[in-house]
Amino acid sequence: MSDTAPLFEPLKIRGMTIPNRIVMAPMTRSFSPGGVPGQDVVDYYERRGNADVGLIVTEGTTVDRGGASNDPRVPKFHTDESLNGWKNVVDAVHGTPGKIAPQLWHVGMMRKPGSGPYPDAISDSPSGKTHKGKQVQAEPTDSDVADMVMAYANAAGEAKRLGFDSIEIHGAHGYLIDEFFWGVMNTRSDKYGGDLIDRATFAGEVIAECRKQVGEDMPIILRWSQWKQQEYTARLAESPKELEAFLKVFVDAGVDVLHASQRRWWEPEFPEVDGQNGMNLAGWCKKLTGLPSITVGSVGLSSDFTGSFQGEGSKTRPIADVIERLDKGEFDMVAVGRALLQDPLWAQKIKEGRTEELADYDGKALMTLY
Repeated sequence: MSDTAPLFEPLKIRGMTIPNRIVMAPMTRSFSPGGVPGQDVVDYYERRGNADVGLIVTEGTTVDRGGASNDPRVPKFHTDESLNGWKNVVDAVHGTPGKIAPQLWHVGMMRKPGSGPYPDAISDSPSGKTHKGKQVQAEPTDSDVADMVMAYANAAGEAKRLGFDSIEIHGAHGYLIDEFFWGVMNTRSDKYGGDLIDRATFAGEVIAECRKQVGEDMPIILRWSQWKQQEYTARLAESPKELEAFLKVFVDAGVDVLHASQRRWWEPEFPEVDGQNGMNLAGWCKKLTGLPSITVGSVGLSSDFTGSFQGEGSKTRPIADVIERLDKGEFDMVAVGRALLQDPLWAQKIKEGRTEELADYDGKALMTLY
């Protein structure tokens, strides 16, 4: 067996079997004018499905709430035209060995008022507060929150109807679901507010309602993070005990996979517990829940996404360590973002040992349809 063999073993989750452990991480590119994915988007995903990517998680695609998006060129996951575009993507990927899941997205208060495809819409939030705790609009009613939950659930139902293999719910990086997690932005006094466990209620309801829509065979992935775009040092769970109780909400609701986002995957989550070489966030998620987990965060590169656009540069980084930890069972899948964005053949080159062909990351790759 080659050194990369653990990356290329199949994995079955509910009714989905992926051919290997490489996941294409979701990356917003804004190449869908009017929110409609066209043939160029079809080709973009098909290339990677044909080049040894086991599971493609699409770029964030917005649920049916007027304030879900801050960019009219981000694809929607509602309207007949947009859903027909996604059907073309699914059919193309299913002509390859790969599987595909849409990432269901709502940017919450990250949206600038007046932006996006529906500029007159209000920006949804848990409490009408910014990440600094400033009240800028009224707290949503219970009915408003219920509608937010069902926007995700209805999108999940559409994914099932279109033939996607799985769904991913975006609950990370300071977007809407993560804003419910974050005590600075969620100061509600009802069942959706309170301590960390109570603040996870919204996400738990989203997962449960999505399960009703997709049935028992379709896996549900939740992407979540400690860090926020608004505050990189923010933390939700300060200890494994707090993390276990937090994650139990999602396990009980019916989630299947935890996609644990870090800026740098190799950093230990609780070094005070298991040292500087301790488990990362995905490792703790798996240990505490028993569920499959996905690690993500600068895989194959030397710096995080933001740093690469602030002049740090991002050199190619060997992946032997991520493969070793995958093989030991710390986590189950490895999500690759920028490296796959720049090079659709990245996974194939890894499989074939063509590492000398891998290039340092160039941020201009974001502006290509390749």
